[in-house]
Amino acid sequence: MIYLAYLDEFGHIGPFLSRSHEKHKTSPVFGLAGFLLPVEEVRSFTTWFFQRKCDLLSYEIERSRQHPARWEKKGAALYTLRNVEKYPELHRMTHRLFNRITKAGGYIFFTGLEKPWRPDELDSRELYRLVLRETLKRLDDFCIDHDGNASIMIVLDEHEDRMSLLTHAAANMFGGAEPRTHIIEPPFQVESHMYQSLQAADWIAGLVGRIGCIWARPDEYADYLPFRRFERHLCEASIRSGIKTLPKTDHSLPLKG
Repeated sequence: MIYLAYLDEFGHIGPFLSRSHEKHKTSPVFGLAGFLLPVEEVRSFTTWFFQRKCDLLSYEIERSRQHPARWEKKGAALYTLRNVEKYPELHRMTHRLFNRITKAGGYIFFTGLEKPWRPDELDSRELYRLVLRETLKRLDDFCIDHDGNASIMIVLDEHEDRMSLLTHAAANMFGGAEPRTHIIEPPFQVESHMYQSLQAADWIAGLVGRIGCIWARPDEYADYLPFRRFERHLCEASIRSGIKTLPKTDHSLPLKG
């Protein structure tokens, strides 16, 4: 069995002190989220998602004057408090998306970190690498759980540090004491507006980013409680997923110096 994993970033890669801080207030979490599908299910899923996107967001697409195949709605812009509270269509679409993935033999996937570091300590590049390493490990373990008969390819949204990240992923796949033998190639990076599958992953990432804020800082994000209506279904549809909190004494922290 060959799977394709489509993943996008959630949260924010920069430092976070508090939601009320003047500068470092964007998100307390960072990670990658999306979904896995058996390769033979990808084409039918992308067709289904494209049709549902056009139905749900027909007014915005028409106003954009772009072809629907190139037009995208970012997950962070879709999953706002206003939209979740005002549009029951978004609730239905979210649950349909999760169901469509699981019925095709796929899974939701997300992994990330809560950021406890001071702004002068956090190395954003190393934080991304740490999340990427954990992603490769968890996806490789997922394949091992299938009696070692599964393998996987990973598709990511394009990143400005592309070559460095690909080199890091390849080193993690082929080197070290535990090479990730079930990952076929280093992750591909593509333009999300051209890939319906990656747009679907970005929607999931947008929702995970909101729920992750509640998990990390429940007191500061009490107004985000409406997003929790998706939490149970998200977790039920997920495999090997979670957002980890690392203590400052952990030697794997992405610190400067």
